[in-house]
Amino acid sequence: MKKRARNILAGLNTVLAYVEGRPIVGTKSVTVHVPDVKAIRQHLKMSQLEFASTYRIPVGTLRNWEQGVRKPDAPAAAYLQVISRHPKTVRDAVAK
Repeated sequence: MKKRARNILAGLNTVLAYVEGRPIVGTKSVTVHVPDVKAIRQHLKMSQLEFASTYRIPVGTLRNWEQGVRKPDAPAAAYLQVISRHPKTVRDAVAK
């Protein structure tokens, strides 16, 4: 078997292992906790427009998160966790 074919086969085996949830040699798994965006917003008693404007998140992005169309990436998830724990501090920080 040629080198190119072996590389393609190795790649396909890696994809198969990933899909089946098996560990992949040479990689590590990182789990990102995605907070409940809608629950955070409702706890703060804010509309989607208020929350998006206050925390400088595009309202379309916020809607996609809340409807499950998309999930926040790791930095956005961290930002949302900070908002949930310290909403006034974040609001003040981004207002300046």
